[in-house]
Amino acid sequence: MDKKFTNRLIKETSPYLLQHAHNPVDWYPWGEEALSRAKNENKVILVSIGYSACHWCHVMERESFENESVAAMMNEHFINIKIDREERPDLDHIYMDAVQAISGSGGWPLNVFLTPATKPFFGGTYFPPVKAYNRSSWTEILQAISQAWKDRSNEIEAQADNLTEHLKGSNLLAQTKKDISVSDGENSITIDQCDSMFSAIMESADTEWGGFGKAPKFPQTFTIQFLFQYYYFTNNGEALTQALLSLDKMLMGGIYDHVGGGLARYSTDREWLAPHFEKMLYDNALLINILCDAYQLTSDKKYEEAIHKTISFIKDELLSEQGGFYAALDADSEGEEGKYYVWEKAEIDRLLGNNAELFAEFFDVSEEGNWEGKNILRILKPVDVFVEEKQLQKQPFLLTIQNCLDKLSQERSLRIKPALDDKILLGWNALMIKAVAKAATVLRQDAYRNMAIDSFNFLQTNFRTTGTISLLHTYKNGIGKYPAFLDDYAYLISAAIQLYNATFNTRYLQMAYDYCNYVIDNFGDEDATFFFFTEERQKDVIVRKKEIYDGATPSGNAIMAENLFRLSVIYDKVEWRERAEKMCGIISSLIIKYPGSFGIWAALLLQMLKGANEVAVVGKDFHVVSNNILLNFVPNLVLMASDRENEHFPLLANKAGKVAATQIFLCKNYACMAPFLDSNLMLKQIAKSDKITR
Repeated sequence: MDKKFTNRLIKETSPYLLQHAHNPVDWYPWGEEALSRAKNENKVILVSIGYSACHWCHVMERESFENESVAAMMNEHFINIKIDREERPDLDHIYMDAVQAISGSGGWPLNVFLTPATKPFFGGTYFPPVKAYNRSSWTEILQAISQAWKDRSNEIEAQADNLTEHLKGSNLLAQTKKDISVSDGENSITIDQCDSMFSAIMESADTEWGGFGKAPKFPQTFTIQFLFQYYYFTNNGEALTQALLSLDKMLMGGIYDHVGGGLARYSTDREWLAPHFEKMLYDNALLINILCDAYQLTSDKKYEEAIHKTISFIKDELLSEQGGFYAALDADSEGEEGKYYVWEKAEIDRLLGNNAELFAEFFDVSEEGNWEGKNILRILKPVDVFVEEKQLQKQPFLLTIQNCLDKLSQERSLRIKPALDDKILLGWNALMIKAVAKAATVLRQDAYRNMAIDSFNFLQTNFRTTGTISLLHTYKNGIGKYPAFLDDYAYLISAAIQLYNATFNTRYLQMAYDYCNYVIDNFGDEDATFFFFTEERQKDVIVRKKEIYDGATPSGNAIMAENLFRLSVIYDKVEWRERAEKMCGIISSLIIKYPGSFGIWAALLLQMLKGANEVAVVGKDFHVVSNNILLNFVPNLVLMASDRENEHFPLLANKAGKVAATQIFLCKNYACMAPFLDSNLMLKQIAKSDKITR
């Protein structure tokens, strides 16, 4: 690219914004300078939103934003603002809602036109350089908007006012209250309603290839998590089968990188063969989370190996020297999607020699290729089936395959890597910290525990605002930016609770408690129920939204409900439990009807139906006993452990041991059974009482 142009984005830290710093477009970052100029010159604001790993964002940049004549038109008629959706998810949510209201669809790149008062009136996603795909060209759009503003600005402002009012009144909560019969907040979930959630999920389940719905297929880890928990509470084998099938098919498919580890964002086809190749930090965190569940439930070594391989990818590719996790790897390298990851048959033959034929058959490699003339590695038959058909011994076969993958990894390291998005996002880091801490507990890995602790400490050091508890959203090159959002705090609280389970250091619980209070004070609504996405002091958005459904990442409100539920037990905060129950109760009809969009909520409803298993382990061997308990899959477990009673935590209060041995107290609503001395007996009691009977 010709670097003679440099615009204001050159001073930014976001890799996505820096990608556009040499466009001839006079791009601004979102901020007072651009917004003031729009008002002073009475110009339409063009906001273009994307992210660094977005393939079609790169395409539109090459076709339009690098074109000098197109840029000249944009510069003359508009104030042009570039936004990294991962830095400013609040703005992305608002303007995505606007475009979906206008056009019925959304995606990235997101291009939206605003009045000088930042109110949206028109927008879309990708626009081609010439009219194609039943889409107007980008220049036609620019000309039409410019002329309309010149001739009919009053009409456009009225239209923008109406759309903004629609956005304020059309969030999902408002629609819930208006269109759906909701409860008064009482959490009255029934067994039949839990069964209805399972049935609704299975209606969209792909029982051949795993996953849910048709192409494109996303991992939907929240739905898998719900199925694991539904199986735990009901012994419904169909739930476990579909959850494991979905996980297995993803791990066998091209969406998972068999050479280097790591999951891509989604598959373009039903069979999980061809991903959009970008790898996001959050997807891999959520994958590790359900791999831990699968391993706890099955003890199958393949899930343990997948955890190790995925964390190894994270450590090698996305872990900074300071301890924070980078955001993503691009789909493209050398301007071509997937080039880094695909193989020609001739390469496989040259690199693997006598093992090439066996490797090619196992990984679906052929002369003609399985994707655009090249090969994406994927496994069509499980290892056990393949070795039986070939009359091979399993362990020598696996060793051969691993040696082959190591050779491919060495060869691939010589290729030009996809670009790294090296900003560090608070919420995504918290998701990964939680996942690694969980893996540390489930696999008894001190190295993972230390990684989680180091990363948590990194966040506390670099994301705190001076002299306050409040946090920032993003960090790069020593610079933190933007007030943290609800999701950031919610995920961090959840990570702190998980870190307690990995360390039994009550410092993490105290931090979770303090941040929970901060969220209540700064993100709470007037009904003391749901939380806004942005905190009260943030003033540069036209709408304060409340997000309640799960997207690519969990709903911040759902995670906060879960946090309140757990911390209410740890600190005996009845009002927090009641708030969590009220949050679930108000939208319970939505959760039950659309569990695929409310997976975190749905799992929480299951847990609330049976209540928390409150476990206190007290005595000199508390570490050993507690770690043995945590190896088991008990989704509604709240465990506290110490060498002695502790009056600061209700579950540990008045638990002075009457015998020398370490004692295990199993309680419900602080009413405790006689202490157990054997954790296995206690776990059998939990398993018996947790089963839903009809």
